[in-house]
Amino acid sequence: MLAMDVVDTLRHAETLVERELQGDARRARLKQRLREIYATQGIEVPERILDQGVAALEQQRFAYRPTPPSFQRSLATLWATRARWGRAALFALGALLLLGGGWWFGIRLPAERARVALQAELETGLPGALRAERERVLAATEAPEARAEADRLVAEGEAAARAGAAADARARLAQLQALRQQASLAYTVRIVSRPGEPSGVWRVPEDNPRARNFYLIVEAVDRDGRPVEVPVTSEEDGHRATVSRWGLRVTPEEFERVRQDKLADGVIDRPVVGVKRAGALRPEWSVDTTGGAILRW
Repeated sequence: MLAMDVVDTLRHAETLVERELQGDARRARLKQRLREIYATQGIEVPERILDQGVAALEQQRFAYRPTPPSFQRSLATLWATRARWGRAALFALGALLLLGGGWWFGIRLPAERARVALQAELETGLPGALRAERERVLAATEAPEARAEADRLVAEGEAAARAGAAADARARLAQLQALRQQASLAYTVRIVSRPGEPSGVWRVPEDNPRARNFYLIVEAVDRDGRPVEVPVTSEEDGHRATVSRWGLRVTPEEFERVRQDKLADGVIDRPVVGVKRAGALRPEWSVDTTGGAILRW
């Protein structure tokens, strides 16, 4: 123990060691200095202990050598300092788990379910719905043009589903449903003849200021006189809408006949201009018309 104390004394006197411990000739002066140090403390140190202390210092027998860096040393350091960083790490881990769980259950899992549902819809749902709707169309009408239109929409819808274009496939399905509804409708088209409402109008085409287009304002009604909404496309701007009233383009002669009829007594004697039967796609007109229409007047 005394030898260890000697080494410790030498280690804390670094300047003394550097100056005195440089060879055998100076060891005596170093040992003398050590004797003086211990003498001031009232400790008598034997000569062999001084020799052992000097030798031990040279050999670094009592020197501390840190463990070299390694994975095991890092783990031990972390464990020893866990009280300092453990709470913060636990909080960070909890926050990470909370965020990860929110992302998984709130975003990733719903997105995966939506992807699987969309894939199933594209592979079986939409093609099956398209074919089923085609059968409903064929059951509602025997018109060759309706069959041809239904076949076209089914082919385009199935091609869109195979390409992954679900929106296009759904659009074709909606058109099939509209075709079936159009074929199932039955209504009468008659000229509007009420106080304060026009029964006909004429327009000057923008591309031909010298011409005039004549229209009868008509409405679709069922057998009880209730309005029926039908799809109509304006020939002026191509806008398509579902309406119960529109302007039907007729010849100037037909327009003049209706005008004179209404001027005679304020009543149109023959208001019915067309009949749409269930199973047909378009009305059968009783007036001379091109079938063109306008939506605003």
